[in-house]
Amino acid sequence: MANSKTDELGKPLTGWRLQLYTIIFEADTRAGRRFDQVLIAVILASVAVVVADSVEHINVRFHGWLTLAEWFFTLVFTIEYAARLMCVRHPWRYVLSFYGVVDLLAVLPTYLALLVPEVGVLVDVRILRLLRVFRVFKLTAYVSEYQVLGQALRASRRKIMVFLAAVLMIVLVVGTLMYVVEGPANGFTSIPIAVYWAITTMTTVGFGDITPKTDLGRLIASAMMLLGWGTLAVPTGIVTAEMTYARRSPVTTRTCQECLTEGHMPDANYCRHCGAGLSTYAHDAPVA
Repeated sequence: MANSKTDELGKPLTGWRLQLYTIIFEADTRAGRRFDQVLIAVILASVAVVVADSVEHINVRFHGWLTLAEWFFTLVFTIEYAARLMCVRHPWRYVLSFYGVVDLLAVLPTYLALLVPEVGVLVDVRILRLLRVFRVFKLTAYVSEYQVLGQALRASRRKIMVFLAAVLMIVLVVGTLMYVVEGPANGFTSIPIAVYWAITTMTTVGFGDITPKTDLGRLIASAMMLLGWGTLAVPTGIVTAEMTYARRSPVTTRTCQECLTEGHMPDANYCRHCGAGLSTYAHDAPVA
């Protein structure tokens, strides 16, 4: 049964494609870690160039160098993107994945800037430049702590949704109550405005643009402020518990070559998501 499944999905990659895949997609070898470290440095430098380019006096003085640096980073990311497509077995699955979209956004704006003139009602090139900041999201693929946090958020998403639904009901009820108690004369001109006040009060932001004037309104506001202190701790506790659970198991960057799911156990033989056979776990031997 296992052999038929492997034959259906295809044999694991071999040769230079497997070596390139291990370096680019996994970071449990020395070459993989160096690749990630260099790429992190390039990402940070490219984002720094985009930020510096938005400062007028820096742009005027170093426009030529900033443009040259931007094209250098774009070529680096283009080569990296092409290498990823070459070494995966199903390129379109990677293109449509989250990291595939982020990688495309890292290179596409620079090329689009050549095609879109900065005139008339067409999209301003500066908007395309802002899209380059999405490169910072590429960091999540190369830092294991991001992966642990992502796993914790995915595991706790239903609990957090239930919590947010409860908060929504509270602010809706309290906002409606404040609309009745305070009324338009004290700034609560509608239920949406009163709900806005309830949200800012519960989150302890308190902009102060709307404040209760009656004694009953101030009593309700005080209760909302005290409730906000306890409410903010709930999602933090949920995510922290999931992160503690996630850290109990060994975290690796081992990736399925079929569906690109990460974080498999070192001794796993099949993907926990799609069931495809995993290639041999490539990693450095622990130092004695």
